[in-house]
Amino acid sequence: MANRSIDHAFTATSLTSAASDPTFAGALSFMRRRFTKELAGVDVAVWGIPFDAATSNRPGTRFGPQAIRRASAIFDNDAQYPFNRELFAEMAVIDYGDCLLDYGNHQDTPAAIERQANVILDSGAFLLTLGGDHYVTWPLLKAHVAKHGPLALVQFDAHQDTWFDEERRIDHGSFVARAAREGIIDPDRSIQIGIRTHAPEDCGVNILYGHQVEEMSASDIASAIISHTRGAPAYLTFDIDCLDPAFAPGTGTPVSGGPSSAKILSVLQRLHQLDIRGADVVEVSPPYDHADITAIAGATVAMYMLGLHAERRAIAVSQG
Repeated sequence: MANRSIDHAFTATSLTSAASDPTFAGALSFMRRRFTKELAGVDVAVWGIPFDAATSNRPGTRFGPQAIRRASAIFDNDAQYPFNRELFAEMAVIDYGDCLLDYGNHQDTPAAIERQANVILDSGAFLLTLGGDHYVTWPLLKAHVAKHGPLALVQFDAHQDTWFDEERRIDHGSFVARAAREGIIDPDRSIQIGIRTHAPEDCGVNILYGHQVEEMSASDIASAIISHTRGAPAYLTFDIDCLDPAFAPGTGTPVSGGPSSAKILSVLQRLHQLDIRGADVVEVSPPYDHADITAIAGATVAMYMLGLHAERRAIAVSQG
């Protein structure tokens, strides 16, 4: 016990130090990373946006960041599967806490998210966001595009989110239409994976429907994503309802006929060639979850996003 500690999220002496908290105890930051608002020397900031006022069906995603953090405690500090590397040995990752929002004034929400995201991005840190419903991706995209220029969107989802609406409307089903209309994303290099519903418009975004995903191998899906984005800087957004409700029951608008978590994680593992500039995991709704099934899936997807970022950093270092 002499070399062990607890509450690593507060007691860590280094941003790249390993935690030794028991899985069942300790402060529940994301993967036991230090809770801090200090961004100096940070490579990745994990940030929660507890917002669900834009949902069209079941609410509860305001509790998503808490649930994902809790579920992430299952990850120890050995080399993470399938990346076979200790993610935090050379990559300084913090838990930046949550976005400050006024629950009684939702019209201020998009500007608040964008403003606070800009602070993180201006520091040079990669931003990994835990939602929250899918509306939060709209202001996140605007913040990322202000820094990187128009991006290819890689969207894992059961829904196209291309419903057109009024400019000030707060709706989780319209961010893709807005982003395409305003030049935030490049539709010609954007792709949606796992779609199992129809919308009036596709906005020029390529679609891999659920039945196609079912028939394709994980390798073929990843190749299609990499081929379609053609090396463009990309934003990766993962709506947990991309997964079949058997693997993610705790979400606002579940749609049957989706892929397994194993298949989609296998796809994510193969996306190290993508130039990912930002990422989010959204629509985890704990009130409809059972035994943390959905939260564990969301935490695992987020860990894979960190793994991809660590791999790209390692490649960049090796290439000088």
